[in-house]
Amino acid sequence: MDLSQVKMVVTDMDGTLLNSKSEVSHHFFTLFNNLKAHQVHFVAASGRQYSSIQDKLMSIYTDITIIAENGGYIKQGEKELGAIHLSSEHIKLLIPVLRKVEGVHIVLCGKKSAYIEDDNEEFKSILKEYYTKFDVVSDLLNEVDDHFFKVAVYHFESSEAYIYPHVKHLEKELQIKVSGTNWVDIADYRANKGEAVKLLQNQLGVDIKETMVFGDFNNDLEMIDRAYFSYAMENAHQNVKMAARFHTKSNNEGGVELILEELIRSKKANF
Repeated sequence: MDLSQVKMVVTDMDGTLLNSKSEVSHHFFTLFNNLKAHQVHFVAASGRQYSSIQDKLMSIYTDITIIAENGGYIKQGEKELGAIHLSSEHIKLLIPVLRKVEGVHIVLCGKKSAYIEDDNEEFKSILKEYYTKFDVVSDLLNEVDDHFFKVAVYHFESSEAYIYPHVKHLEKELQIKVSGTNWVDIADYRANKGEAVKLLQNQLGVDIKETMVFGDFNNDLEMIDRAYFSYAMENAHQNVKMAARFHTKSNNEGGVELILEELIRSKKANF
């Protein structure tokens, strides 16, 4: 396959670029330098908080674009390219609904920090992986002053089974995504990774046929539609495997890196 036309690579983080230990491989950073040498722009797109993605890619973040909060916040190096906020009206609607759902943990995701109401130590230990900045407050509706991108909701067993049924009736007015085995993300209806990738394509003059995307879960579906070279990980949700044009190995087998090696070979062959 001739990948030499690719000008932009976009990859999800969890379950995609990151292995099951939430690590980025050393090999990726070597491949990144090759991508940069061939003028291929790299984009990390995740439901994670911006600072969490930045921490994972600290050595290269000034040279890449980060799409955080499932498309709610976009930065290229130190330059902010876009932000889509969740209205206070929707937050006031959501929080009381979610408080009534048994076994869930609510995260209000702001620009300055993330905020939680419960002090569950097991949940906080999990949260630290995705949110490097978070505060515990007694009332999300009355104690927090920030600009918010989304409400993230966690369930220890299954987000699809135990969270999504309680909020799916709000899909006509909000963007509701089962974004992982344990997470549901709720944001403004305009906020998704696909719209963020479209914005970058327009700004950088990159066509869909010049875009490569990797993903594993339902919050990646819109961005998969924005790339001809769309790859589902072997460990991906069935919806993603059906939507993607191509497949690669799992995140624990270096599936992203394998395709990036092919891309670099194609670039060198056509140099």
